[in-house]
Amino acid sequence: MNKTMMLVTGSWENRKTFKMIPATLDCPYNEAIFDLDSKVLAVISKEKKESFHMLPKLSDVGELVMIKTGKRSNGKNFAEERKVIETYYEYYIEQPEEITSFVKLTALNADSFDFNQYLENAYKTPVETADTVTTTV
Repeated sequence: MNKTMMLVTGSWENRKTFKMIPATLDCPYNEAIFDLDSKVLAVISKEKKESFHMLPKLSDVGELVMIKTGKRSNGKNFAEERKVIETYYEYYIEQPEEITSFVKLTALNADSFDFNQYLENAYKTPVETADTVTTTV
């Protein structure tokens, strides 16, 4: 597999993280981003598929069609319609070891860009030890 992506620093939900962008024309992916909260590397392919999505219904003049009887069971107060649209294939890599493998296989600068700092920060959880437990009488 050719290394066709480049690691860059980016932001997601107002936090710093790493992203991957195409570095060559033959790169099979549009982008990848590491979500610190869900601890997932989301990879967006250049390949497309058709899938159904619920979209807001628009009037003939392009305005949102509001529902007159209050809110629907999903909490929305506007009409929706089911449409077929083209979307990109998405892949979600969850295991830290697999994220590291994917980055090392696809990123040109995997050896010089410290992407592990974001993985380590995402997986940090306070560990309770005997030193941190206190009791009060």
